Amino acid sequence: MLSTLLVIGGVLVGLIALLAVIVSLSARPSAKRSTTSAARTPSWVVDAGRPHPDAWSPLSTTSTEIPAIR
Repeated sequence: MLSTLLVIGGVLVGLIALLAVIVSLSARPSAKRSTTSAARTPSWVVDAGRPHPDAWSPLSTTSTEIPAIR
């Protein structure tokens, strides 16, 4: 009985430790504060070369994206 509880406790502690490692590795890096460039994008942001799409703007007919098939 005691060994069963120790095994269950060890598994639970191991799962919590694994969850902590996963969360710490998947967290976004903190943006470093600099006084010279406050509006600079963080290093983890990928520059796709085009602005973020606006959901409320009308659709462009010259889009390079693949149209959705309906």
